[in-house]
Amino acid sequence: MKTYKVNVIGLGYIGLPTAALLANKGFDVHGVDVIKNVVDTINRGEIHIVEPDLDTFVKAAVKSGKLKADLKPEKGDVFIIAVPTPFHKSGYEIPTPNIDYVLSATKSIAPYLEEGNMVILESTSPVGTTEKISEILKKLRPDLFDENDNSKIFIAHCPERVLPGKIMQELVENDRIVGGLTFDATKKVAEFYKTFVNGEVLETDAKTAELSKLVENSYRDVNIAFANELSMICDKFGINVWELRELANRHPRVNILYPGVGVGGHCIAVDPWFIVSDAPKEARLIKTAREVNNYKTEWVIEKIKNEILKFEKEYNKSPKVACMGLAFKPDIDDLRESPSLYITQKLANEGFNVLAVEPNIEKLPGLNLVDYEFAINEADIITFLVSHKEFKNLQLPENKTILDFCGVL
Repeated sequence: MKTYKVNVIGLGYIGLPTAALLANKGFDVHGVDVIKNVVDTINRGEIHIVEPDLDTFVKAAVKSGKLKADLKPEKGDVFIIAVPTPFHKSGYEIPTPNIDYVLSATKSIAPYLEEGNMVILESTSPVGTTEKISEILKKLRPDLFDENDNSKIFIAHCPERVLPGKIMQELVENDRIVGGLTFDATKKVAEFYKTFVNGEVLETDAKTAELSKLVENSYRDVNIAFANELSMICDKFGINVWELRELANRHPRVNILYPGVGVGGHCIAVDPWFIVSDAPKEARLIKTAREVNNYKTEWVIEKIKNEILKFEKEYNKSPKVACMGLAFKPDIDDLRESPSLYITQKLANEGFNVLAVEPNIEKLPGLNLVDYEFAINEADIITFLVSHKEFKNLQLPENKTILDFCGVL
């Protein structure tokens, strides 16, 4: 098997697992991050995020000398960009993607590139971002392009498509999509991924690869929106949504997803807006699904407030409210775009007596985290926002008000 010297730019939830996996496959990996504490933590063989099996991979990779972290790139064969693509903070009617981190990462690797190198964008990005990478490199390194503007390096997009909690497994097992800016780039980069991916490596062009990732997450968002809307309809009619879902799913061609308190994470809660911002007239269903899922979060807050008001009227005092779970999905520590965290923070900021519970995090600025057993015993109102494994099969006091928004009970 051919081995490569790989630079991984961005050592977060995708970059670090990718770097650790490649290092354990025998590649020499140079991980790059702008946060010194992240670099120092990894070089000690430790991790700064929670992901099953990641600690073992990183420890082994660092011990073997195959993985080193640094604040700057260095020369190599492959440069993987795995940095965040958030929204612009404000000033836009429709949330608009911010690719500044991608552009900055591109500029950081430019001095180290050589003819024949691969530049791979893994960050989920708006259609056309891979072309922008090429444009930047053309300006900074014209020597890497011939007189006809043909690139002497291979630039492609290969979107990550892993599930938090199963990243180390799915990095290897899942099919991957490789879309190059040229036919040769697609082939070259696909050859690289075939060295460590057991799933099928599917070849296309860069724009199709970019939109494919956005479509995958938009599909999920639309289906979750149906489940969330259904949960609110059931509440209006006094119907148990969990029973209804189970009954409806007995139809051989129906598969209603679990409703929740909204949608979080850097993918499903974000990526659909990348499509809507570029195609607002065409992406009407995708936009509506985003609005439904955002509204569900506000709906949950109002349901909790209504229970607080009932308690205050009955007992003439303010209740203690346990908010069970802050991560955006079960059994991880990822708080990005988390509706549960938003709900908890909003209640706390409005002066309610909140007991915040997140078993996967030790400290969180602005919130006083407590143990889930303490919260259950102390709280008057217990709201389940995330179905963490610790919350299942709990013995709950009978004199408490229980609000289960995630089907954990």
